[in-house]
Amino acid sequence: MIIRWLSIFFLLISCGFAGAFVYVLENEVRDFSALEKFVTTKPSIILDDQGKELARFALDKRTPITYAQIPDVVIKAFTAAEDHKFFSHHGISIKGIIRSALVNLYYRRVVQGASTITQQVARLMFLTQERTFLRKFKEAILALHLERQLTKPQILELYLNNMYFGRGIYGVQAACKRFWNKSIENITLDEAATLAAVAKSARFYSPLNAPLTARKRRNIILRSMRNLGYLTQKEFKQTKKLPLIIEDHIPGNPIRLYIQEWVRAWAEQKWGKQALYTKGLKIKTTINQEMQKHAEKSFSDMIQNVHKKISPEVNGGMMSIDVTSGKIKTLIGGSDFRMSQFNRAFQAYRQIGSSFKPILYALALTSGFDMDSVFVDEPIEIESQDKSVYKPRNWTRTFEGPMTLVRALTFSNNIIAVKLLLEVGVQRLISMAKRFNITRELYPYPSLALGTAHASVEENAAAFNTFANNGVYVKPFLIEWVRNEWGRKIWAYKPESHRVLDPKTNAKMLKALSYRIKRAKNFFRHEKWIDTEAIGKTGANNGATTTWFLGSTPELTTAVYLGRDDNKPMGRYVYANQIVFPIWLHFTQSITTNKKQFYFDPGLQEVTINWKTGEKVYPMSNKNKSSHVVVLK
Repeated sequence: MIIRWLSIFFLLISCGFAGAFVYVLENEVRDFSALEKFVTTKPSIILDDQGKELARFALDKRTPITYAQIPDVVIKAFTAAEDHKFFSHHGISIKGIIRSALVNLYYRRVVQGASTITQQVARLMFLTQERTFLRKFKEAILALHLERQLTKPQILELYLNNMYFGRGIYGVQAACKRFWNKSIENITLDEAATLAAVAKSARFYSPLNAPLTARKRRNIILRSMRNLGYLTQKEFKQTKKLPLIIEDHIPGNPIRLYIQEWVRAWAEQKWGKQALYTKGLKIKTTINQEMQKHAEKSFSDMIQNVHKKISPEVNGGMMSIDVTSGKIKTLIGGSDFRMSQFNRAFQAYRQIGSSFKPILYALALTSGFDMDSVFVDEPIEIESQDKSVYKPRNWTRTFEGPMTLVRALTFSNNIIAVKLLLEVGVQRLISMAKRFNITRELYPYPSLALGTAHASVEENAAAFNTFANNGVYVKPFLIEWVRNEWGRKIWAYKPESHRVLDPKTNAKMLKALSYRIKRAKNFFRHEKWIDTEAIGKTGANNGATTTWFLGSTPELTTAVYLGRDDNKPMGRYVYANQIVFPIWLHFTQSITTNKKQFYFDPGLQEVTINWKTGEKVYPMSNKNKSSHVVVLK
């Protein structure tokens, strides 16, 4: 039975090749002179919230190089990687086609190719990337055409000038400029093998996307070069040990590039790289360039200071969102995109520490407590089911005794937070956190009260923004709409929101969270203060592995995070109010705000209390005035 099927298969293959041969001989010869010219394309443009250009995506294809300019090491690397019999075959590999055909016949679909470099040129210039038998057949015929009309050097020249290396980079010359800021003529052996590694798949082997995978693929190609006699054993051993170093020489603002890269990845996933780099899309973002400029300066000034005084390994992220709409107005993914493409605003999930506490306190208010409710700050021990004992402690290492919830929140007291969690229930707190869209790492332990939950800068900003937005959660978004080259809108964002807190509960939280900002004003007396109402909350964990500040004005909510990418502590005496709060403060000082006041439910009344005892103070006495605060009842 198997022999019968193989006989039929080889008969079909023979007939196919006979037909292809007749086609090549009898049909009119194609004119491939157009291959020497590059098609004019339209770049896609990223717009800011005012419709002004923020960045653009254009093909990174420079002046094509001739075969004579291509170093021998590049030719050897690519032929070893893709087609080591390139200079001896006639466009197709019969053995390779039969081998892949057998595999494809077994799986009943195209799962393995057998493309020579000539076939790849045919596909690059004339065909799509679809994996079908018909495309493979057309590819083989076009390869035979190419071999009849062009020389081997001309075919290889076309191949190396049109090879895609990811991120809009076409051709080995453009890739050399982008990866190492050098001309192809100065390429080294390991760099040539790195370029050849990308030929298999720019998506999986581009050193910009996957440096570890690219290095493994590079070493496989070096081994092939050795096996073909292109390298000595000594050269192979020395070169494969070299690290893969990529400079990623990208023009542009080193911080602004995080926005550009996020948009690129998003747009490529939706419309593909060809459309992004050639079809003239207009991508309207929510970024405000003026605000972004001030955010970058505030962030850069502090991060440089932190690098000098704490550690050069510290990095971070920052995001500002419009309170009512969720539009992302500023975005910082790190201090320098060229040094690290890891976007800490979206990709870094870190413990949020005490910045989680407002969610706990909001739950307490919905459970019958009020901001003048009194708890006792004292040593406590909690025995778990496995008999281990949990002993929370305050960051001050002291205990104050009785205090109101508004004071406990303002001073970020840990003992009161844990006691409060025991009162409201950990499962209810988890449910409430999910309403704020904090959903990762929510373990049902008492320590959750202190912020063991993990979140990104985006998620933490959106959660805190709920308080500024009258208790309504809005999902942040960066892309408003996309138009094609003819101006037709082909995509638009659909806003997402839901109510989390009723207006009265939210107003009580707003008032309580305002005291963190008022207290900070005493420590920054030399600073020009902001001219609007504001709320805020710091967050940190043991050893300052992460440091946060979340701050809102009636128009804008901003989250700032600083920490090390390896998640190691920055130091025992590193505090959020020293390194992240100033970023928010300086940024907020530098921007213009029109709306100055938050919305407070008119059904509530202001009550002045002693924020330790909770007792009403009326009229407000000048004596011990510093211990008096206003809460809403």
